[in-house]
Amino acid sequence: MSRPLSDATPDALIIGSGPNGLAAGITLARAGLSVRIYEARATIGGGTRTEELTLPGFHHDVCSAVHPMALVSPFLKSLPLAKFGLEWDHPEVLVAHPLEDGAGALWHDLERTADAMPAADGRAWRALMRPLLGAADGLFADMLGPLPLLPRHPFALARFGLSAVRSARSLALGKFQNEAVRALFAGNAAHSVLPLEAPLTGAVGLALALAGHAGGWPVARGGSASITRAMARYFEGLGGEIVCGQEVKDLRELPAARAVLFDTGPRALARIAGDRLPESYRRKLTAFRYGPAVYKVDLAVSAPVPWKQDICRAAGTVHLGGPLDEVCESERACWQGRVAERPFVLLAQQSVCDPARAPAGAHTVWAYAHVPPDFDGDLTDVILDRIEGFAPGFRDTILGTSVMRPADIARHNANNVGGDIVGGVMDARQLFTRPVARWNPYTTPDRALYLCSASTPPGGGVHGMCGWHAARTALRRVFGMGCGGRS
Repeated sequence: MSRPLSDATPDALIIGSGPNGLAAGITLARAGLSVRIYEARATIGGGTRTEELTLPGFHHDVCSAVHPMALVSPFLKSLPLAKFGLEWDHPEVLVAHPLEDGAGALWHDLERTADAMPAADGRAWRALMRPLLGAADGLFADMLGPLPLLPRHPFALARFGLSAVRSARSLALGKFQNEAVRALFAGNAAHSVLPLEAPLTGAVGLALALAGHAGGWPVARGGSASITRAMARYFEGLGGEIVCGQEVKDLRELPAARAVLFDTGPRALARIAGDRLPESYRRKLTAFRYGPAVYKVDLAVSAPVPWKQDICRAAGTVHLGGPLDEVCESERACWQGRVAERPFVLLAQQSVCDPARAPAGAHTVWAYAHVPPDFDGDLTDVILDRIEGFAPGFRDTILGTSVMRPADIARHNANNVGGDIVGGVMDARQLFTRPVARWNPYTTPDRALYLCSASTPPGGGVHGMCGWHAARTALRRVFGMGCGGRS
């Protein structure tokens, strides 16, 4: 990333070095093209950065922390990233959702997960997951792309769709009887950052549980930055170039490449491209909807979290949301411009399975709650109290604290507008029409310009699929290289 740049004008340029920007770069470079990536910050990564946010020796993930979609992504699975330093660490328990009198839990093994549930719910979990798990590779290939017209596994996709179109609340109440199992499902669905009464939120809960059974919910050893660092090394090995510390404000600042791909938000695309794009299209880009934000707290702690429920001690991710109704209230509140009295807190304790995150005996804790866009209040004590309620004595272990409010999150990554970390609302209205309704959502009216960020299908998450689809589109349309799929 510090090599001298080539004097020749690259075939393609990419603005932004998150997983999707790097995925686009790798895809184009694999096809034999010369590619240069521009990154505004001093280091690459977008939402996959790791920094010592609290104290020296404590390595905290700045945004993304746990990566269930990475191991089911057809694109990431095609890369030799282990050769470039990426190692995955897997917790014994993928997700735990504690209640006052028990806990729901997800293991990689489907049978172990079902066996831990009451008998009726275990049968329901198997009936829901087992048919999908057998076709998981093709199913995720269909789901992690634009709306599939010719799905590889139509019957599995249809089976998934019968449940996925429902709201998470409806699905949890309709399939399960035990409160801890319902809460476990609701906590997974809450990653949608939508009210759990909304259609398609069941799809998120179902997809994340299935991803856990198919691949796991791993963390990247040493921090999430290891993912993009390995991708960058591979990209550079293919001849690609990366320029850090150069914010692109106008396309006219860049060499006249044949294609430019934007790993940015739609508004940034409109601003940077300027009159290269029709005014009507720019208006649509600026009308793209962003949703609730996150309020994040990173903690350096002197000991493992003292959970009341033992199963939480082995979990990489812990959902602190209480029963189903409480999770629903929390996720509804942030859409109503308020913070719930008992907010749902997503917590990761990566050092449970990755001791490199902290000095010997110490640990890192990563936690956030969903809040209204641009929320500027103080939620730190609320989040800490939430953890303390499930882990008495937790506050006594805190050595250092770092707080990121929505404005901080937006400053750190310009794609997180208002503190929205999923690239814009992913509801039924905007899921497949992101950023605007077009036959191919990665294209723009200018045949040389493409959008490859999480503001295109399939949306947020560390999977690289947005970049892969956009780059494949550019290969066909600009460079005349066939690679299947829509054009």
